Amino acid sequence: MQENQNANQQPMSVKDWLITLLLMSIPLVGFVLLFVYAFGSSENVNKQNWAKAQLIFIAIIIGLMIVFFSIFGAIFASAMAASQSY
Repeated sequence: MQENQNANQQPMSVKDWLITLLLMSIPLVGFVLLFVYAFGSSENVNKQNWAKAQLIFIAIIIGLMIVFFSIFGAIFASAMAASQSY
């Protein structure tokens, strides 16, 4: 148990990062693996923190996109309604 815990505290090698990034590039698998890496208890601490940061970043981007499309969708709908009234 102690050896496994120490292994999870070690810095990840370049090979580990390359494998992780390769898996993240697979569309649906990458998204599922982010949750596995972020909340799995047997993962390296570095990989857990990276996955949590990625999930937070994705949530921020989705939130900004919702706000952006809501604002510009309302502007577009208002412009279309105004052009039809003439």
